Amino acid sequence: MAADRKLEHLAQVGMFSSLNKKELAMVARASDVVSVAPDTQIVREGDFGHEFYLLLQGTATVRRAGRKVAQLGEGDYFGELALLDRGPRSATVVADGECELLVIGQREFVGVIDQVPAVARKLLSSMAARLREADRKAVSH
Repeated sequence: MAADRKLEHLAQVGMFSSLNKKELAMVARASDVVSVAPDTQIVREGDFGHEFYLLLQGTATVRRAGRKVAQLGEGDYFGELALLDRGPRSATVVADGECELLVIGQREFVGVIDQVPAVARKLLSSMAARLREADRKAVSH
């Protein structure tokens, strides 16, 4: 995959949207692109995670406690908390058909943060905004 295409996709991810082009390029270099076959279980609920996934092509189904809770398509992502800790996955994600994923491992991501601490500050700000939004939605429902 061309580096520009990786940057383009990463820039659309909320948690990376505040990064400048140089910072995004570092994150892109820390990533890999993988293809998965239909019906592949990408992550399993309860397993300890250490990767972030961005769906570049295809669709995937998210299940929690066996129930379908979401359908993911191009540009959707999951596993962002795994970049910050190695806690258990909150859901299972299965490829509906052949999928292409951009994958960032925790170790590689921490390397980017160690090189450019400003990335961590921007990510924390982005994550705080997402938590505020989730809290607002929880209160309004």
